[in-house]
Amino acid sequence: MTSFTHTIADPLGIHARPAALLVKTASAFRSSIILRHGDKEISAKKMIALMSLGLKQGDKLEIRIEGEDEEQAGQAMKKILEEQL
Repeated sequence: MTSFTHTIADPLGIHARPAALLVKTASAFRSSIILRHGDKEISAKKMIALMSLGLKQGDKLEIRIEGEDEEQAGQAMKKILEEQL
């Protein structure tokens, strides 16, 4: 299992464009990719669930990845989060 935390830096928080990119990236991997914020835990492969988190600038997002390609998935998710959010 791979896990890390990311703080949302984008002043707009999570909005449609970066959320779609995040979902597209997560969906390219076989591993389970779970995002957690507060008491909510969702699959990173589901756009509506991701938007329902209502992430704003400064919010902390926990990412947990488990599966056969978790290392590659973790690197890809970190890159997208750092560049887009």
